[in-house]
Amino acid sequence: MPAVYDRALGPALFAPFAAYLAEAVVGLTPRRVLELAAGTGVATGELVAALPGTEVVATDLNPAMVAFGAAKVPGATWRVADALHLDEPAGSYDLVVCQFGVMFFPDKPAAFAEAARVLRPGGRLLVAVWDVVEASPFPAALMAGIAAARPVDPPTFVARVPHGYPDPEQIEADLRAGGLEPVSVERVVLQGTSPSAATLADGFCRGTPLRFALQERGDLDELTAAIAAEMTARLGEGPVEGDLAALVVAARRP
Repeated sequence: MPAVYDRALGPALFAPFAAYLAEAVVGLTPRRVLELAAGTGVATGELVAALPGTEVVATDLNPAMVAFGAAKVPGATWRVADALHLDEPAGSYDLVVCQFGVMFFPDKPAAFAEAARVLRPGGRLLVAVWDVVEASPFPAALMAGIAAARPVDPPTFVARVPHGYPDPEQIEADLRAGGLEPVSVERVVLQGTSPSAATLADGFCRGTPLRFALQERGDLDELTAAIAAEMTARLGEGPVEGDLAALVVAARRP
């Protein structure tokens, strides 16, 4: 899964925001940075490049992602870690970053509390979460493809999890519950590009947890092909581009 995730979705979905977040943290001049849910290291690579001399520790719950990321971005220190139970000393980081991972945390206030614990006083948290599915053409086309391929009992994972945390008021409440002070919640729209809609379909269907929901409902190859066909009908043949809408959230440890 990490390889197809990185190849098919990394450049299209995650690279634009990785560059955006890295640029946003340069002015903070952190000495130590902890990245949560780092995946295959798309944001990690940008952080390492933007912050020369800074120690970047990248973590993910999935050992396969950590192994892939460590090979891809050797300039960071990689660790398998649960964001809700970090094996890190209190007050040991200046900055915690999480690009499109918070939505997957089962207890978001608890994850924010762990981030607050490992941050020094005055340290910052910077996260990105996806806006609603309808705000971005790629996942919207994916949802249409899922409905076409599986009209009965379609998987709800995409809208429910990666695009299921778009409420600024809820995010701010969870930050406060975790002991952090919200600084800003900014809606950011960047452009994503992919060689084809079929490439996106392959990444979503084979490189994310959607894979398991599809496998429970039928043949993965057949469902992926049907989803790719519907996505192509909606996004067009050949290279595709579209808005990527997300909320970029900044918070501070008191």
